[in-house]
Amino acid sequence: MNDDIGQVIVESIRNGTYLKVTAVHVATGTEATAVGPAYEPKAVERLALAKLKRLLTAQ
Repeated sequence: MNDDIGQVIVESIRNGTYLKVTAVHVATGTEATAVGPAYEPKAVERLALAKLKRLLTAQ
């Protein structure tokens, strides 16, 4: 992600063939979650971070 939104904590949890990634913005406590295929962890992480960025710009 090009734009720096500050410190973000990323958590990944695998459940079978699915991966749930949660991204939490440390300064505000805002979080975004994305679920996708476990074989594409970076893509699911990018999606969670993009959702978080969109949430932060909407505030």
